[in-house]
Amino acid sequence: MINEDIKMKNYNKKIDISERFLDFCVNIIGVVSKLNNDQVSRHITNQLMRSATSAGANYEEACGVESKKDFIHKMQLVLKELRETLYWLKLLKKSKLISTKNIEEVLIEADELVKIIAKSLITAKKKTK
Repeated sequence: MINEDIKMKNYNKKIDISERFLDFCVNIIGVVSKLNNDQVSRHITNQLMRSATSAGANYEEACGVESKKDFIHKMQLVLKELRETLYWLKLLKKSKLISTKNIEEVLIEADELVKIIAKSLITAKKKTK
């Protein structure tokens, strides 16, 4: 019975992270919808949307891999895309293209997701040694 509880707890963690990625992308959409339609904003919007949605999609792929090596590879892609997303969010904030109050929550979530994925990668790499 304990094994089933552990499996369910791990399953729920996967769902929670999946949901967090979905919510994160929805919040990114909210951020970019507040931007102007000038050339600079369009460029940042395209980059931000691509990297944020790619992180979530790659996470979903990582959940369905067949080997630890593939899992690590996919999670490294997730981390790479999240870091890029964090960069674009910081650029938006620093350039004042959007108000701080409209971006602060998304920045915090991006940072938390980076930490979660990085920790998961460290754990996965330790288990393959």
